[in-house]
Amino acid sequence: MGGNQTQIEFILLGITDSPCVQTPLFVFFLLIYIITLVGNIGIITLVQVTPSLHTPMYFFLTHFAFIDICYSTVVSPRMLADLLSEDKTISFTACMMQSQSFTHFAIVECHLLAMMAYDRHMAICQPLLYVTIISSRICWQLVTSSYLFAFFSATICTWCVFGGSFCGPNCIDHFFCDEVPVLKLVCSDTHSSEMVIFAFVTINVVGTSVVILLSYISIIRAVLRMCSAQSRARAFHTCASHLTAVALLYGSAFFMYLQPPSRHRSLDKVASIFYAVVNPMLNPFIYSLRNKEVKGALAKCGKKFFNSWQHKSVLSPGT
Repeated sequence: MGGNQTQIEFILLGITDSPCVQTPLFVFFLLIYIITLVGNIGIITLVQVTPSLHTPMYFFLTHFAFIDICYSTVVSPRMLADLLSEDKTISFTACMMQSQSFTHFAIVECHLLAMMAYDRHMAICQPLLYVTIISSRICWQLVTSSYLFAFFSATICTWCVFGGSFCGPNCIDHFFCDEVPVLKLVCSDTHSSEMVIFAFVTINVVGTSVVILLSYISIIRAVLRMCSAQSRARAFHTCASHLTAVALLYGSAFFMYLQPPSRHRSLDKVASIFYAVVNPMLNPFIYSLRNKEVKGALAKCGKKFFNSWQHKSVLSPGT
């Protein structure tokens, strides 16, 4: 990557160029970003302060919430600033770092969803071996390896995009430096880069989706063999939140990345908004509103906080 490349500046065209809708969009996406931060920080805090949630499933969920915070933060602040600013330029280095960070966190999220599916598979299909196989040490090893492999994958993909020559237009038709729209600006031949990126996307997205699919095939077979209708309902209810999160993330990811760049359409921005901005906001609600354990822990924490506040009010001077 030559030194002259780092002097290049890109222009992010953003979500829309219509001034009349930029302020309402700013308010709308700011609200989404605040809810994302509050919701995911709330999930992490709730798991940390509730001993009954100190299980592998919620260990993975805290990392899932952390990743949602990270990759939403990579995109949203810059997008919000551009909605109110006339200067939408971004330096080559900043664009490259944003692309690398977003790709890294998105890949980790795919890996975490696969781990959570395998965790549910072991809990339902092999309950007697669950504690032995899904130990704390194994959980940390899985999460650490996913962060490392995702960093390696993201670095290779980022190099394939930003290692080319940029000698033509510098306008990125997107609201952040995603790989696909940036790759369209490369002057040199991008066929090999596209193949490498496609291979890594296949490994990370398709690979993890296969793990999820096989895990749920085993879960469904095990559930159908259960004699009690109540047991079957409980097992399906346990998996419902995870399946919803999988459908939201993988649906938009397959649409965006598992097609050649030449076939990408204007709907790509909508898909990007969904998986980069909306998904991180929805996940805390998916895992709380559809999960009895989380709702129970939340109710206990709320009651404890209210009782503590009430006790302090009674003891405070002047009452």
